[in-house]
Amino acid sequence: MSVEQNQTDVRSLSGTITVPGDKSISHRAVMFGSIANGTTTIRGFLMGEDCLSTIQCFKQLGVRIEQVDDEIIVHGKGIDGLTEPSEVLDVGNSGTTIRLMLGILSGLPFYQTVIGDESIAKRPMKRVTKPLKSMGATIDGRDEANLTPISVRGGNLTGITHTSPVASAQVKSSILLAGLQAKGVTTVLEPHRSRDHTERMLQAFGVNLLITETGVSIEGGQLLQGGGVVNVPGDISSAAFPLVAAAIVPKSEVTIQNVGINPTRAGILDVLKKMGAQLTVSNEREQSGEPVADLTIQYKKLNATTIDGELIPRLIDEIPVLAVLATQAEGKTVIKDAEELKYKETNRIDTVVDQLMKMGADVTSTDDGMIINGPTPLHAARVDSFGDHRIGMAFAIANLIAEGETTILRKEAVAVSYPNFFDMLKDLSR
Repeated sequence: MSVEQNQTDVRSLSGTITVPGDKSISHRAVMFGSIANGTTTIRGFLMGEDCLSTIQCFKQLGVRIEQVDDEIIVHGKGIDGLTEPSEVLDVGNSGTTIRLMLGILSGLPFYQTVIGDESIAKRPMKRVTKPLKSMGATIDGRDEANLTPISVRGGNLTGITHTSPVASAQVKSSILLAGLQAKGVTTVLEPHRSRDHTERMLQAFGVNLLITETGVSIEGGQLLQGGGVVNVPGDISSAAFPLVAAAIVPKSEVTIQNVGINPTRAGILDVLKKMGAQLTVSNEREQSGEPVADLTIQYKKLNATTIDGELIPRLIDEIPVLAVLATQAEGKTVIKDAEELKYKETNRIDTVVDQLMKMGADVTSTDDGMIINGPTPLHAARVDSFGDHRIGMAFAIANLIAEGETTILRKEAVAVSYPNFFDMLKDLSR
């Protein structure tokens, strides 16, 4: 399958758009609404494959979830109201679904098995299952419960203090959700603060947390209270692609409305500013406990930078498209401390480097990131997403400035998080 736009017919990008709802918040709204007492209405929900997998899993756990026009209505049963599924729970391609759901399942007094697609079968789960087992859950699976299928028999959990070697919102959230059902206090400590959608939403559902610079603590036995509305802002990880596109395609100006700018997620905005991008943040406001704004970006020549340290957990999903951006910046861009990229849908370090090299980029991989020299003209090539939605979108953006017509294999993976992505590019290119 080939992407239609290329350098010969994309002279600039212009327009005002919105992007799909935030994937992380959409997942959590369904999960927390399901384990809350009362009915939760979700507006702006991302109708992508990953989030639909979350809905299906909680339907199998006995929760009534319906779509009414463009809203998702979750009729919460309380965490004790979930029931044993008659079939295995299939998370599809969603790492968020499996890791957070394992935390919930670990406190439930029945048996269940969780599976996923070929990509999920390769992704490490021990970083979640090991602390959950230390809390008292019975968990088994391939490679000592590191790989799916994973079976869980929960109940009788005891709070722990867990020091995570990586800043991971999925690990933190899974342990906190188990901690809700545990005796005593559960604490998660991290080297850097990871995205905090779980903490914000748990508080919105009436749960008390102790949040410090180094960690989060939760007291077991608290109940979630539904009966409200969750307004899901636009996903900044999805907004990253049109932002980068406008930054590197000459004469472009694009505005993206209603984007979540949670500081634990908005590292890409900091990097764009560091590189000299013409970026304006306006109409800042709060929506369902999350900061939201409109973003306007214009084309401007960019300078290289270093992306590392505490920035990494705040933009881990944006690194593939930031690598594309760096190919057009003046100087040497260094991305490091990003070893977590090896454990995404693909090994994103090796995949991004290999595919960018096919397009003529001056890029080399390192143990924990990559080095990109620019600016470098890109040319068309036959590249592969390897079924990773963010890889597919990143190379569609690279194609906008490449000479010739690029073919992106398995580009259908983009539907996981951005179903109308290619239509959006066409609309901006007119």
